[in-house]
Amino acid sequence: MIPATYPDRATVARLTARMLLDIKAVHFNAAEPFTFASGLKAPTYIDCRKLISFPRIRSSLMDFLTCRVLEDAGFEAFDNIAGGETAGIPFAALVAERMALPMSYVRKKPKGYGRNARIEGAMSEGQRVLLVEDLTTDGGSKLSFVDAIRETGAECAHTAVIFYYGIFPETEPRLAEHGVKLHYLCTWWDVLAEARRAGDFDADTLDAVESFLRNPRDWG
Repeated sequence: MIPATYPDRATVARLTARMLLDIKAVHFNAAEPFTFASGLKAPTYIDCRKLISFPRIRSSLMDFLTCRVLEDAGFEAFDNIAGGETAGIPFAALVAERMALPMSYVRKKPKGYGRNARIEGAMSEGQRVLLVEDLTTDGGSKLSFVDAIRETGAECAHTAVIFYYGIFPETEPRLAEHGVKLHYLCTWWDVLAEARRAGDFDADTLDAVESFLRNPRDWG
């Protein structure tokens, strides 16, 4: 069921950040930085997959995400909800349930046997598909999923995530050039602001995180 009420965007961003902090999905460590797949070092790491283990929180966030997409894209904008393998699959299912729409999922690569498919579930030519994922950094993995959806003859002009890094300025233009609009609930800046407000980490750690967010490619 689509929620009947919806907080303003600033409140949604703050509440989303608070929930991520409460379940310890947020990790800050400047002394022993994390390494991205690209090789980039960072004092930040977020694990949105933990959300599936917290029913009240995941339900609230899926309500928020559903309302955000419907508000921005329209109430009759989609025919199918697709999750990206693997983290996006549970969230796509939850959004599809709220929108009363079919759900499918997209493999990162063909499975290598049988039909050698990348799309699992029913997706047909001309369907308007919303791609749902847990998060996005620079948007790269989204483009691969979008291309796989479009290869079926379906349309994919929107992707929705719970968390958007919000520190790489090329991300949204990159997606836009591919004909994709990004919808999200909060960014690292929202998490940092909430962590400062509530004192979730010490000041030195938060200062190091802010330094990274302001200049991620040269930090460390």
